[in-house]
Amino acid sequence: MSESFNTSSSSPAEEWSETRVRVFLREMFDAAVASASPFQVLARFLPEKPKGRCVVVGAGKAAASMAAALEAAWPDVPLEGVVVTRDGHAMPTQSIRVLEASHPVPDERSEQAAREILETVKALQADDLVIALISGGGSSLLALPAEGITLDEKRQIARQLLHSGATITEMNTVRRHLSAIKGGRLAQAAYPARVVSLVISDVPGDDPSVIASGPTVQDETTAADVLRIIQKYDLTLPPAAQAVLQRETSAARQRQQPARG
Repeated sequence: MSESFNTSSSSPAEEWSETRVRVFLREMFDAAVASASPFQVLARFLPEKPKGRCVVVGAGKAAASMAAALEAAWPDVPLEGVVVTRDGHAMPTQSIRVLEASHPVPDERSEQAAREILETVKALQADDLVIALISGGGSSLLALPAEGITLDEKRQIARQLLHSGATITEMNTVRRHLSAIKGGRLAQAAYPARVVSLVISDVPGDDPSVIASGPTVQDETTAADVLRIIQKYDLTLPPAAQAVLQRETSAARQRQQPARG
């Protein structure tokens, strides 16, 4: 007499085929992406509608979809403005213009987009509202070098940072101090209009000063922080960039000196 026993101890999860696992993981990924879609989340965070003009600016890989979502959420508000996204990420909008530029290394279109966005927010009044649509990738898409620095020099610095091993926080610290639009300078240009930033984060910690290098967020870092990063990763700054940091350091020292009189 012989007996046979089923000795298999596999659980239902272990019996899943590779195809089923891939499908399940893909469904989870798609659900996570959908939950962060501007069309799903943006309307919940819109401010009170302005008495004056509503000017929309923005930069990032999600800038075009955010602009389209804003138009869908506020169909009765006359919107105007311009956003810039990376090549291949534009989508149809009604009144907000969508530009494309290079990512992750900026190009001439990145500089032109930054200039156009700055011009768009100038000469506004206190009753006007600026909505800034910010998402990851905006650092290279808004590339307006600080005075004295050329775009080629800016590109050289960007390439060094990308290959240095620096964190995104460190990279964007350097970018802010060598820019004429990052580190809150876009918000400064819009004064006295109210500026509301709607931000989709792709960085750990969700620090708004890091996402797209914070064009509407005050920069709390210093030139000394930049120099420490440069030294840490053995980077080479062109003379014009060194001069920008030297001017910032000198200005900071003057502000710290006690007033005489």
